[in-house]
Amino acid sequence: MDGANTTFVLISTAMVMLMIPGLGLFYAGLVRAKSALSTVMQCFICMGVVGVVWVLWGYTLAFGESIGGFIGGFNHFALQGVALEGADGDLSPMLFMLFQGMFAAITPALLAGAFAERIKFSAFLVFVVLWSSLVYSPVAHWVWGGGWLGALGALDFAGGNVVHMTSGVGALAAALVIGRRMGFPREPMEPHSIMLVLLGTGMLWFGWFGFNGGSALAADGIAVNAFVTTNTAAAAGALTWMLITWRFGGKPSAIGAASGAVAGLVAITPGAGFVEPLPALLIGIVAAIVSYAAIEFRIRRQLDDSLDVWGIHGMSGTWGALAVGLFASTALSDGGVFTGNSGQFVSQLIATVATWVYAFIVTWILFKLVDVVMKVRVSEADEAIGLDASQHGEQEGGAV
Repeated sequence: MDGANTTFVLISTAMVMLMIPGLGLFYAGLVRAKSALSTVMQCFICMGVVGVVWVLWGYTLAFGESIGGFIGGFNHFALQGVALEGADGDLSPMLFMLFQGMFAAITPALLAGAFAERIKFSAFLVFVVLWSSLVYSPVAHWVWGGGWLGALGALDFAGGNVVHMTSGVGALAAALVIGRRMGFPREPMEPHSIMLVLLGTGMLWFGWFGFNGGSALAADGIAVNAFVTTNTAAAAGALTWMLITWRFGGKPSAIGAASGAVAGLVAITPGAGFVEPLPALLIGIVAAIVSYAAIEFRIRRQLDDSLDVWGIHGMSGTWGALAVGLFASTALSDGGVFTGNSGQFVSQLIATVATWVYAFIVTWILFKLVDVVMKVRVSEADEAIGLDASQHGEQEGGAV
């Protein structure tokens, strides 16, 4: 194996893993104090649940021998046939499996923000197993595992469709099924720790270099381009959202800057290795505007997507996927609309519509099924005292 490439992807894998507790801190700071621990725990336990599911059957459903371009077969069940050593200098298949497993783990953790403060932990565990197996793995196969979207020519460098669109659109379905928090929107539900939000954002921004850069699967120029475009889009998104809040709210919002950074990171994910730095700047700016507008729409409609997973991940992920069809560079791919390849935009549009429809419908069905079997939502009494005490018997300062 190539030592430099192996080391680079090993480090990138660890960086993506660090994004999961970073996401937990980001989300925990946004919720009320009485449910902060439960919010972190939902993110944290995804590493455990998906870590097991991925090894046993998740990886083979995503990257096994294709069955009709829709799902992988069971030829890699329990990692059967996944070699430690790559052939002729190729990356280790086992390392590739683990790198992809971190993507699989963070995706349902992202979705958890939609129903923060009101879901049973037991129901969440069951939902994560089902959703990871029946939504994440199939879409990963479509795009990266030899499935029909990859054959169509759709591009997704690091997970615009596979990670952010599935979680964001799934969040919309989940929020509709589970309903609003008690008191929403009449009672204020302010973030309890903006410092945690900023700390989590910093960890996410750092980890995203591994998320996007590592998706080159080699320490090469494509990885360097992904590092640069990732940072550029994040910076542009942070500044844009902060300026929007300054203009319309009278003060530059710290949460706004953090949200804009995440929106920029989400939007550049599908194109990090396919677009150049200047288009990445525009992608980050537009992502902040699109997600801000989506959240304003969500508020007006009184939809309780608690932590705006749909507005940020769903909408910025959608914009980023379509932006690849516009701005893809001929130096890095076959190009996009602005380099004379309009067919790439058509492929991106088809992939976007397919991902939206599939993720929404299947997430809706899974939530309904789990609710019938074991009831998804906590009782009003448990929600009133907070999920830290009612679901875990723990809270900051000691056991309940």
